Amino acid sequence: MKKSRKNKLILLFLFILFNVGLDQLSKSIVREKIDYNQNIALIDGYLTLTKVENTGAFLSIGDELPEALRVTLLNLLPILVLAFGFYYLYTQDDLPTPIQIGMCCLLGGGIGNIYDRIKFGSVTDFLHIDLGFVSTGVFNVADLSIMTGIGILLLQSFKRKIVA
Repeated sequence: MKKSRKNKLILLFLFILFNVGLDQLSKSIVREKIDYNQNIALIDGYLTLTKVENTGAFLSIGDELPEALRVTLLNLLPILVLAFGFYYLYTQDDLPTPIQIGMCCLLGGGIGNIYDRIKFGSVTDFLHIDLGFVSTGVFNVADLSIMTGIGILLLQSFKRKIVA
Protein backbone atom coordinates (compact mmCIF):
# COMPACT_ATOMS: atom_id res chain seq x y z
CA MET A 1 0.00 0.00 0.00
CA LYS A 2 1.35 3.40 -0.98
CA LYS A 3 2.21 5.77 1.84
CA SER A 4 -0.20 8.47 0.61
CA ARG A 5 -3.10 5.96 0.52
CA LYS A 6 -2.17 4.68 3.96
CA ASN A 7 -2.09 8.24 5.33
CA LYS A 8 -5.47 8.97 3.73
CA LEU A 9 -7.01 5.87 5.30
CA ILE A 10 -5.57 6.82 8.70
CA LEU A 11 -7.11 10.31 8.40
CA LEU A 12 -10.47 8.85 7.41
CA PHE A 13 -10.34 6.42 10.33
CA LEU A 14 -9.47 9.27 12.72
CA PHE A 15 -12.41 11.32 11.40
CA ILE A 16 -14.72 8.36 12.02
CA LEU A 17 -13.30 7.99 15.54
CA PHE A 18 -13.82 11.73 16.13
CA ASN A 19 -17.50 11.34 15.16
CA VAL A 20 -17.95 8.34 17.45
CA GLY A 21 -16.05 10.02 20.29
CA LEU A 22 -18.05 13.25 20.11
CA ASP A 23 -21.30 11.27 20.06
CA GLN A 24 -20.35 9.04 22.98
CA LEU A 25 -19.00 11.94 25.04
CA SER A 26 -22.21 13.94 24.55
CA LYS A 27 -24.40 10.94 25.45
CA SER A 28 -22.29 10.18 28.51
CA ILE A 29 -22.69 13.75 29.78
CA VAL A 30 -26.45 13.67 29.12
CA ARG A 31 -26.87 10.30 30.86
CA GLU A 32 -25.05 11.63 33.91
CA LYS A 33 -26.34 15.21 34.14
CA ILE A 34 -29.90 15.29 32.75
CA ASP A 35 -32.96 13.51 34.17
CA TYR A 36 -35.38 11.66 31.91
CA ASN A 37 -37.78 14.01 30.13
CA GLN A 38 -36.18 17.03 31.83
CA ASN A 39 -36.28 20.03 29.48
CA ILE A 40 -33.43 22.52 29.43
CA ALA A 41 -34.14 25.41 27.05
CA LEU A 42 -31.16 26.74 25.13
CA ILE A 43 -30.98 29.48 22.51
CA ASP A 44 -34.31 31.11 23.48
CA GLY A 45 -36.16 27.81 23.36
CA TYR A 46 -35.22 27.04 19.76
CA LEU A 47 -32.91 24.30 21.00
CA THR A 48 -33.91 22.14 23.97
CA LEU A 49 -32.03 19.43 25.81
CA THR A 50 -34.23 16.56 26.95
CA LYS A 51 -33.14 12.99 27.69
CA VAL A 52 -35.11 10.10 26.22
CA GLU A 53 -34.16 6.49 25.55
CA ASN A 54 -35.06 5.39 22.05
CA THR A 55 -35.42 1.63 21.50
CA GLY A 56 -36.30 2.19 17.84
CA ALA A 57 -34.44 3.72 14.95
CA PHE A 58 -34.46 7.36 13.85
CA LEU A 59 -37.42 9.16 15.48
CA SER A 60 -38.34 5.93 17.34
CA ILE A 61 -39.30 4.12 14.13
CA GLY A 62 -39.61 0.41 14.91
CA ASP A 63 -39.72 0.68 18.70
CA GLU A 64 -43.04 -1.22 18.74
CA LEU A 65 -41.68 -4.22 16.79
CA PRO A 66 -41.33 -7.61 18.52
CA GLU A 67 -37.89 -7.84 20.13
CA ALA A 68 -36.47 -10.52 17.80
CA LEU A 69 -37.44 -8.52 14.73
CA ARG A 70 -36.25 -5.25 16.29
CA VAL A 71 -32.84 -6.79 17.14
CA THR A 72 -32.51 -8.10 13.59
CA LEU A 73 -33.56 -4.88 11.88
CA LEU A 74 -31.89 -2.41 14.25
CA ASN A 75 -28.71 -4.30 15.21
CA LEU A 76 -27.76 -6.91 12.63
CA LEU A 77 -28.83 -5.06 9.50
CA PRO A 78 -27.01 -1.83 10.47
CA ILE A 79 -23.86 -3.83 11.27
CA LEU A 80 -23.95 -5.31 7.75
CA VAL A 81 -24.50 -1.87 6.24
CA LEU A 82 -21.60 -0.45 8.29
CA ALA A 83 -19.35 -3.32 7.19
CA PHE A 84 -20.22 -2.61 3.55
CA GLY A 85 -19.56 1.12 4.12
CA PHE A 86 -16.10 0.40 5.55
CA TYR A 87 -15.36 -1.99 2.69
CA TYR A 88 -16.46 0.59 0.12
CA LEU A 89 -14.46 3.39 1.71
CA TYR A 90 -11.38 1.16 1.94
CA THR A 91 -11.50 -0.25 -1.59
CA GLN A 92 -12.38 2.90 -3.58
CA ASP A 93 -9.16 4.80 -4.23
CA ASP A 94 -10.63 7.60 -6.32
CA LEU A 95 -13.56 8.85 -4.25
CA PRO A 96 -13.86 12.65 -4.18
CA THR A 97 -13.05 14.16 -0.78
CA PRO A 98 -16.66 15.24 -0.03
CA ILE A 99 -17.87 11.67 -0.59
CA GLN A 100 -15.17 10.37 1.75
CA ILE A 101 -16.23 12.90 4.39
CA GLY A 102 -19.90 12.00 3.93
CA MET A 103 -19.11 8.29 4.28
CA CYS A 104 -17.10 8.97 7.45
CA CYS A 105 -20.02 10.91 8.95
CA LEU A 106 -22.41 8.06 8.13
CA LEU A 107 -20.06 5.43 9.54
CA GLY A 108 -19.23 7.39 12.69
CA GLY A 109 -22.87 8.13 13.45
CA GLY A 110 -23.90 4.57 12.68
CA ILE A 111 -21.24 3.16 14.98
CA GLY A 112 -22.25 5.53 17.78
CA ASN A 113 -25.89 4.46 17.65
CA ILE A 114 -25.30 0.73 17.14
CA TYR A 115 -22.86 0.76 20.07
CA ASP A 116 -25.62 2.19 22.30
CA ARG A 117 -28.19 -0.32 21.07
CA ILE A 118 -25.86 -3.22 21.81
CA LYS A 119 -24.56 -1.91 25.15
CA PHE A 120 -27.72 -0.29 26.58
CA GLY A 121 -30.57 -1.76 24.52
CA SER A 122 -31.53 1.75 23.42
CA VAL A 123 -30.06 4.97 22.09
CA THR A 124 -29.91 8.12 24.21
CA ASP A 125 -31.48 11.05 22.35
CA PHE A 126 -31.37 14.55 23.81
CA LEU A 127 -31.54 17.35 21.23
CA HIS A 128 -34.78 18.96 20.08
CA ILE A 129 -35.08 21.88 17.66
CA ASP A 130 -38.25 23.96 17.39
CA LEU A 131 -38.17 26.85 14.94
CA GLY A 132 -41.92 27.43 15.09
CA PHE A 133 -42.61 26.51 11.47
CA VAL A 134 -40.66 23.26 11.81
CA SER A 135 -39.92 21.06 14.80
CA THR A 136 -37.72 17.97 14.97
CA GLY A 137 -38.07 14.83 17.00
CA VAL A 138 -35.51 14.26 19.74
CA PHE A 139 -32.17 13.21 18.26
CA ASN A 140 -28.47 12.93 19.16
CA VAL A 141 -25.03 13.78 17.78
CA ALA A 142 -24.82 10.45 15.91
CA ASP A 143 -28.12 11.24 14.15
CA LEU A 144 -26.75 14.67 13.26
CA SER A 145 -23.61 13.05 11.86
CA ILE A 146 -25.66 10.56 9.83
CA MET A 147 -27.88 13.31 8.41
CA THR A 148 -24.82 15.42 7.59
CA GLY A 149 -23.30 12.46 5.75
CA ILE A 150 -26.52 11.84 3.82
CA GLY A 151 -26.73 15.53 2.93
CA ILE A 152 -23.15 15.59 1.65
CA LEU A 153 -23.67 12.42 -0.40
CA LEU A 154 -26.93 13.75 -1.88
CA LEU A 155 -25.30 17.05 -2.84
CA GLN A 156 -22.43 15.16 -4.45
CA SER A 157 -24.81 12.93 -6.40
CA PHE A 158 -26.61 16.00 -7.79
CA LYS A 159 -23.29 17.66 -8.55
CA ARG A 160 -22.10 14.61 -10.50
CA LYS A 161 -25.33 14.48 -12.55
CA ILE A 162 -25.13 18.19 -13.41
CA VAL A 163 -21.46 17.94 -14.46
CA ALA A 164 -22.01 14.74 -16.49
